[in-house]
Amino acid sequence: MQDHEMNNVVKLLKKELETGEMPIVTHLAENQRDPFVILISTLLSLRTKDEVTAVATEKLFELAATPEQMLKIPLAKIEKAIFPVGFYHNKAKTIHSVCRDLIHRFGSSVPDDLDELLTIKGVGRKTANLVVTLAYGKDGICVDTHVHRISNRLGYVKTKTPDETEMALREKLPRRHWIIYNTLLVAFGRKTCKPVSPLCSACPIANYCDRIGVGASR
Repeated sequence: MQDHEMNNVVKLLKKELETGEMPIVTHLAENQRDPFVILISTLLSLRTKDEVTAVATEKLFELAATPEQMLKIPLAKIEKAIFPVGFYHNKAKTIHSVCRDLIHRFGSSVPDDLDELLTIKGVGRKTANLVVTLAYGKDGICVDTHVHRISNRLGYVKTKTPDETEMALREKLPRRHWIIYNTLLVAFGRKTCKPVSPLCSACPIANYCDRIGVGASR
């Protein structure tokens, strides 16, 4: 695709999202922009289906709503609340570790700065960017497997890792699209532009796609 065509792609994907399913963390952010909820929910969502993340987030925040309260909950009780999210044992430990960091280093507040968020053990670039964009409405580009795959499949970037994709997008993606880009591509990747055998015949942006790496399609 040509770089200038991205404006049309975003416009079409926004229209597609109207009839699609919004990612759980984006949905939570629309209802409440509590940075702590967004941070913890994002940590829970890693390698976990949205419907599982939604239930786990609700159960966990029925037990505690602040880092101080969360830290007082025994790990076993956190594990029970968030089960069956992926790696729930490790995630329970991460939640305690993150809460400890927030209390001792940030006055119990979630930082709104990407670099500061990345100093918290267990918080990677995907999580940090989601917190910055969805909780604080600040510019950032969250790159997960969907964003990485589709951006390359379109031919908009040519990168090997999600981190490389983020840096490439920061160089060329119009800033007005940064915050919404992850939401659009995650929803689109789940519904149409699937990892294997994408639904190219029903794709609203097929005319702009270079189909890089696409073998079989439907």
